[in-house]
Amino acid sequence: MRVDHVVYAAEHDGLRATAERLAKLIGVTPVDGGVHPRFGTRNVILPLAHERYVEVVEVLDHPASDKAPFGQVVRARSESGGGWLGWVVRVDEISGVEERLGRVAVDGNRHRPDGVELRWKQLGVKGLQADPQLPFFVQWGDGIPHPSEGAEDSGVTIESLEIAGDPERVREWLGLPADRTSSVIDFTFVSPHGTPGLMSVTFDTPEGNIVI
Repeated sequence: MRVDHVVYAAEHDGLRATAERLAKLIGVTPVDGGVHPRFGTRNVILPLAHERYVEVVEVLDHPASDKAPFGQVVRARSESGGGWLGWVVRVDEISGVEERLGRVAVDGNRHRPDGVELRWKQLGVKGLQADPQLPFFVQWGDGIPHPSEGAEDSGVTIESLEIAGDPERVREWLGLPADRTSSVIDFTFVSPHGTPGLMSVTFDTPEGNIVI
């Protein structure tokens, strides 16, 4: 179990403008990720070192976005101005999480512009809806290239996550303390003044630390 990526909902000027702005801040090249047909969303990937990435996402005018929890949370966050939506933990076998939490994973997929199909299972978006401090879980399909592929030498990594919430609640959800999901990412929990959730991400870049 390890931190896989962080999710940022598009701001008022849309997906591409938001992704380009964030990419420029941290010094990486944005990559068109494609459409999530099951969720009614689409994304742009900001690939990082250490097999991690930033997912910038926006909702589509599509019936799936009204039905799928992921589409619902993206729409709500973008309509409130956009910003950090949450963090995602990668697992090798999601069945153990299903059994522990008593929930069933759903299938996800998207086709990159180069035709490569990415497939995965995810679980916990409804938990994120109810309590935004909680991460959701993803298991990538066998033989699927990780979205960060090619960014190993970028020199840009996630240094820390600041989360408004309760570390004990997150530990209960994960089945282990948050800092056990990475040996290089620091976690800071602060008391929420309003809605809990991911407040900021600090990136270690060749130009120094950048906080978004």
